Amino acid sequence: MVYTNRIFLFFTFLGAVLIPLIIVGILIVFLKEASLAIQKFGFIDFVFSSEWDPVFEKFGAAIPLTGTIIVAFLSLILAVPFALGIAIFVVEVCPASLKQIFQLLIELLAAIPSIVYGMWGLFTLAPIMAKYIEPLLQRVFTPIPLIGKLFEGTPLGIDLFTASIMLSIMIIPFTASVAIESFYLVPRVLKESAYGMGATKWEVIKDVMFPYCKIGILGGIGLSLGRALGETMAVAFVLGNINSFPTSLFSPTTTVTVKLANEFTEADKDIHLSSLFYLALLLYILSLIVIVCSKYLILRIRSR
Repeated sequence: MVYTNRIFLFFTFLGAVLIPLIIVGILIVFLKEASLAIQKFGFIDFVFSSEWDPVFEKFGAAIPLTGTIIVAFLSLILAVPFALGIAIFVVEVCPASLKQIFQLLIELLAAIPSIVYGMWGLFTLAPIMAKYIEPLLQRVFTPIPLIGKLFEGTPLGIDLFTASIMLSIMIIPFTASVAIESFYLVPRVLKESAYGMGATKWEVIKDVMFPYCKIGILGGIGLSLGRALGETMAVAFVLGNINSFPTSLFSPTTTVTVKLANEFTEADKDIHLSSLFYLALLLYILSLIVIVCSKYLILRIRSR
């Protein structure tokens, strides 16, 4: 029995130690491989430069970083209202006999491989966007000052807007799952007290549940943001993969992950390969910051 306990403690300790070691190990590898680009371009010049010319060995991360951030935040703006609506329905509205079914469907949506989303986006979503949705949005919003600038350009369906919609569909399950868990943590006595004072269901959700769970919901949104920052294949199919700043929602552009996927096997110069590793390092650090902040918020709501 003593030996069994020691073996169990050893493996649990080993598992706990391996995680930070792997995280630090990946960081060390990225720093080593990106050292040539770091020495040549530095941080400021690399991050704020829009040049990406392998022939003349000039590289900058401004365009892929901008594309990554815009696509991720647009997908969050589109996904969060639907995810919160799903969470409210499952927790407060859905009949008890159907709750498990809906939660299973949400989990199944999260389990679909990204390559499947990408093919669906290219062959189904993009043509629909180009033929129906984007021309309609142009007719409605183009006459409006300032806002109309966001909807300029040729509606091809392979652009920033389509990529954001598809990515929002992919991250809805993550946000919804964390929101559902957070709503379940609301003490029943709080809701019953509100109902006893004459509050409606909407008032209970708005004035009791959301204030109590807001930290956990923000943490779930942060986790979804981390998921969106790292998505590759699904976005690569419908983003256009052009190294230029987007001028509207209908502009093609690129992201860090898409550029890495497209150019890694073609990089035949040391500085080109090192610059790609530098891009990966920046994305790695950004994702770590987002995920750590999100987990901290979730742990805060659980501790309450």
